[in-house]
Amino acid sequence: MCNNLGKLDRALRILAGIVLLYMAIMEMYTPYTWIGVVPLLTGVLASCPLYGLLGLNTKCSTKN
Repeated sequence: MCNNLGKLDRALRILAGIVLLYMAIMEMYTPYTWIGVVPLLTGVLASCPLYGLLGLNTKCSTKN
């Protein structure tokens, strides 16, 4: 699977994942707290399977 996430997208996903997992660990449960694993993993791996299926790419490419 190729990398399809840009720097800002990755940073926001990692931050959201950390916040949601922190909330889960601190027992501030919402339906979304343990789902924080998904954005954290996609941010760390720099690849989103859903983006791949939809043909999206937020990674900047330099074409001259």
